[in-house]
Amino acid sequence: MTQKAEAVVIGSGPGGYVAAIRLGQLGKETILIEKENLGGVCLNIGCIPSKALIRVAKLKNRLEAAKQIGVEFSDLKIDLAKVQTWKESVVNRLVTGIDYLCKSNNVKIIKGEAKFAGAHEIEVKTATGTETIEAQNTIIATGSRPVEIPGFKFDGTSVTTSTEMLALRQVPRNLVVVGAGVTGLEMATMFAQLGSKVTVIELLEQLLPGVVSDTEIIRIIERAFRKLGIEYHVKSRAKEYRDGKVHATLEDGKEAAIPCDKVLVSVGRRPNSDQIGLEKAGVRINQHGWIQVDKKLQTNVPGIYAIGDVVGPPLFAHKASKDGIVAAEVIAGMNSEADYRGIAWAIFTDPEIASVGLTEAQAKEKGYDPIVGKFPFAALGRALLAGETEGFVKIVADKESELVLGVHVVGPEASDLISEAALAVEMGATLEDIGFTIHPHPTLPEAIMEAAEAAKGKAIHIVQK
Repeated sequence: MTQKAEAVVIGSGPGGYVAAIRLGQLGKETILIEKENLGGVCLNIGCIPSKALIRVAKLKNRLEAAKQIGVEFSDLKIDLAKVQTWKESVVNRLVTGIDYLCKSNNVKIIKGEAKFAGAHEIEVKTATGTETIEAQNTIIATGSRPVEIPGFKFDGTSVTTSTEMLALRQVPRNLVVVGAGVTGLEMATMFAQLGSKVTVIELLEQLLPGVVSDTEIIRIIERAFRKLGIEYHVKSRAKEYRDGKVHATLEDGKEAAIPCDKVLVSVGRRPNSDQIGLEKAGVRINQHGWIQVDKKLQTNVPGIYAIGDVVGPPLFAHKASKDGIVAAEVIAGMNSEADYRGIAWAIFTDPEIASVGLTEAQAKEKGYDPIVGKFPFAALGRALLAGETEGFVKIVADKESELVLGVHVVGPEASDLISEAALAVEMGATLEDIGFTIHPHPTLPEAIMEAAEAAKGKAIHIVQK
């Protein structure tokens, strides 16, 4: 069976389904192909499930801390099986919502595995046979998968990815996390708060290597880990999992055998570009498998686009969604292109970390003369009331123009606070724009206003020379 479509989207993650819906809004006859569940990794086994469990872990931690302010209770327990049932209900509701939105925008959904048979011909293996689609335009949104390393072959039981860890119905007594990147540290924090004894092993010189360069932020996360009883080893090599232990060479050169019930390997992700017949379409990839695209998300083959993780870092769900909108609008003849200047990111450790724009070092590299304003949450009434005073807001601006170049937050609700900062960077706001904006009191975003004023030596609630 052969059918034709103006546009085909392969993969229904946060990039793919958004692209399909936008194409439908723009009047394009669109087919969305998904081999598993609508919503992809992010919704089903990534972003949403992890944040659901992180919320539970953080709530447990806050309740235990509440005893210090007079909230009395006894016998606090976490029934992880019930938590999983709740988590799955949230996921199912969101999956159903995507299905409804696609159908409401006349997007046809095909459940199956897609491969290129040519530049504009796609074969889809479904439960009932193989369908052929002739596509005028195709968007590749196939995402990425975890990297496996020697000595730690994934078995889904003892040596796991985040997928298996997020489906556990019992908290492991001992957990070793190999890799101190974003996922590794989020999972380490979460399971430590739920009661696991956690050890983190990182090959490079610091936690969050290649992600966070601000040593002040890293020190706060290190301090948080110590409070949670998380052991961490940088400049250390995990060599193999054997006999219920992770064998490693630690930073002091000593050999260690760390007992554990589970090993989470989180050392990076690789693109899902090797299973869709790109060679038959003539689509160019680099030596790491990332599909090469321009600012309009077009590959080297006319009519074929790629978005999200499969085109390379940064591997953000929200970046993939924006990519999807851009690619859809380009297909519809609009003058859209990818622009990541104002893209923010967040890490759901405790405290959270979030950032947008340039660091002070990056600003200097780009030729700016940066000034920095910093305001600690310890000086903020709302943070004191919440009992979450670790961290700060730091704003980087150009000295001459006072243009806001970047904002970096470590502390309570950083993932929510960063959106105001992202708007400031995107719109080209100045320190004065933020300082003149009267923020409600007592709230956490006041820290952003105070940091902007601190950059000019005008902050009221900290002592400045």
